[in-house]
Amino acid sequence: SHVHTAYHPALSCREFLCISGWSVFRGSCYLLSETSGSWYEGRADCRKRGGDLVVIDDDDEQKFVATLTGWSTWIGLSDRETEGTWKWVDGTPLNSELKKMWEDYQPDNGGRDTRNGEEDCVHIWKNLKKWNDLRCDASMQWICEKSPDC
Repeated sequence: SHVHTAYHPALSCREFLCISGWSVFRGSCYLLSETSGSWYEGRADCRKRGGDLVVIDDDDEQKFVATLTGWSTWIGLSDRETEGTWKWVDGTPLNSELKKMWEDYQPDNGGRDTRNGEEDCVHIWKNLKKWNDLRCDASMQWICEKSPDC
């Protein structure tokens, strides 16, 4: 009688394998940066840590991410490739269910004020927990997301 042990990656990879300092939600690990910087600096930092800027899939994830900070923070959404076409860092387009997350009258690409420049990167607005588009070189904290370390 031969015993087979099947390998189940889903069973061996537990949520608690988020390293210290990272928060867990629905099988992903999240980290609020200690430093501030541009959207690009935030993205580079997240990638160095084995993740990327947070990709928000739905309402519940948005609510969770908003609990991580009381400040404005970069998320992984931008229209850098094509003005007005919002895409996440993993290449997925912004789904229509989440369009309600924009603050009133946003995104506005800086409105009519030329001092704002092109506003191609997105942050969660402090207190309001809504989204706003901003110049990518503005400085603020960011939120990283990654898979658990298995």
